[in-house]
Amino acid sequence: MNDKFNPPVGRFSKINGKCISLLGDDIDTDRIIPARFLKCVNFDSLGKSVFDDDRKALQGKHPFDLESNKGASILIVNSNFGCGSSREHAPQALMRWGIKAIIGESFADIFYSNCIAIGIPCFTLSKNSIKIIQKYIDNKDLILKIDLLKSNASSKDLNFHLEIKETSRQMFLSGEWDTTSKLIENVDLIENKLNDLPYIKFNPKF
Repeated sequence: MNDKFNPPVGRFSKINGKCISLLGDDIDTDRIIPARFLKCVNFDSLGKSVFDDDRKALQGKHPFDLESNKGASILIVNSNFGCGSSREHAPQALMRWGIKAIIGESFADIFYSNCIAIGIPCFTLSKNSIKIIQKYIDNKDLILKIDLLKSNASSKDLNFHLEIKETSRQMFLSGEWDTTSKLIENVDLIENKLNDLPYIKFNPKF
């Protein structure tokens, strides 16, 4: 887990980080963040509870507990990751643990959309390519450089072409995924539109 949480903001085209691998197909959102944590008022504390049940069962041997994975920010997964409940807490918990991008064989649609909405790109690779990466991580650390402009991930030893929906890729490159930043950037347009709306102007007759 990263010591300091820095949420993504605005447009970006590159993500560099250490990889952490999580083996297994059909890892659902209830495993990512168990239901008992959904009662939280905000998402701030979810990072420490990500994969809580799995981590307790493995008694310190879960990938998210290993000292060697401290500071990792690129998650490598297998197929149908994020299936099950549509809870937005799952990507929020991953992000607050420190995950900035996910590379996998495939993702559940709603989980994918929830990730894009908070600034976590989800890329896909073939089963064989994911296996190569996960085997590499078993033997030594892997630092990947992800280039959204080229849809590419590379290290000193590895190089892969990443698949991502073009609409999602453009949202990150333009910053459109970050609706709050877009609103701040266009505050003048918003105020002008506000002044043009007759039904919210002050009327002294009322």
